[in-house]
Amino acid sequence: MAKRERVLRMSVEQPLWRALTAYRVLTMLYAVGLFATAYEEFVRPWVAVAYYAVLGVWTLATLPRVANAARCTKRFLAADLTVAITGILLTPVADAHERVQAGGPTLPSIWTAGAVLAFAIKGGWRWAALASSLVAVANLIERGSPARDTVHNVILVCIASIAIGYVVEVARASERTLARALEIEAATRERERLARDIHDSVLQVLAMVQRRGAVIGGEAAELGRMAGEQEVALRTLVSGGLVPVSRVSEDAAEGAVVRAVDEQPEESGPVDLRALLAPYAGAKVSLAEPGAPVPLAPLAAREVAAAVGAALDNVRKHAGEQARAWILVEDEPDEVIVTVRDDGPGIPEGRLAQAEGEGRLGVALSIRGRLRDLGGSAELISVPGQGTEVELKVPKDVTNVRGKAERR
Repeated sequence: MAKRERVLRMSVEQPLWRALTAYRVLTMLYAVGLFATAYEEFVRPWVAVAYYAVLGVWTLATLPRVANAARCTKRFLAADLTVAITGILLTPVADAHERVQAGGPTLPSIWTAGAVLAFAIKGGWRWAALASSLVAVANLIERGSPARDTVHNVILVCIASIAIGYVVEVARASERTLARALEIEAATRERERLARDIHDSVLQVLAMVQRRGAVIGGEAAELGRMAGEQEVALRTLVSGGLVPVSRVSEDAAEGAVVRAVDEQPEESGPVDLRALLAPYAGAKVSLAEPGAPVPLAPLAAREVAAAVGAALDNVRKHAGEQARAWILVEDEPDEVIVTVRDDGPGIPEGRLAQAEGEGRLGVALSIRGRLRDLGGSAELISVPGQGTEVELKVPKDVTNVRGKAERR
């Protein structure tokens, strides 16, 4: 089946950048409004007008720069903070001395906090501490003395920016952890899928060659021995395997990147499960099915049929060639139930756990793993001397089930 690669970029910072963009525009308008209401009190209003003209053009022209972390470069941050500090230092030149000493607002007013917050979102709490310290020094120079309201405003900006910077750093670490977990999950699912396919084909053939070679003897026995060794090695490989290292973008502020390989979505409609199970019927396998079609999504139908095939392979392998098996298909309103029963000797208690520990994953992967991936279940009931029964349940709305699993 065709594959495609999904590239997912996870970043909790993007809403912060959008909020910062709006904040810069609104605070620029707020600063201009403050000046307009107190225009007559300025001793050199033309200085303030010139500064606000520069501030307005700078704010609007640099909106793309604060759209995301990649565009917000160190050079831009330095220039942006320079605009804010310049406005603070120009305040005593443009405004009346009495207003400055009385705690009047600086020319950029609260727009300055936006420049500091950009440092916090881009570089974390250390960058925020540096930017807020420079703003604090500029405010002290502008006022001439550490007045109470000035200290209060400086501390408020400093604490807020450092807190946001710390939260951003924690969020980045969480993103990398989540990316790693998602990639491990994707790799595990892919490994399980490969293990099922290999068990249904290669491992079965190697086991058959080993058994037949031992019976024939001679050179065939040596060939059977080699096939047995390769079977053990292959089982070890598919039951373990390596998980690739998760990818992280070069710029940590861009968020973590996860690449996962998905199967292309099915374009055809539901298929009749009966058509896929019909080839299993034979002299020793009886198939009981409804008179009407049993529609399932193509992927679900194929996986259920493959699980039935794996169950029948176990019957032939463990119950003997003369064992009989029965397949019962039940079409319920919300799910499809397929039961495979045989008249073999049954499975000794603890044998399944032992086989799984030895890397023999026929039941664990080829049967239970398939149904689990579909949101269904596989129950195995075996009584020594009375045969084995495997009950497979799969929901009809497989697509909805997978969507809920991915959202979790």
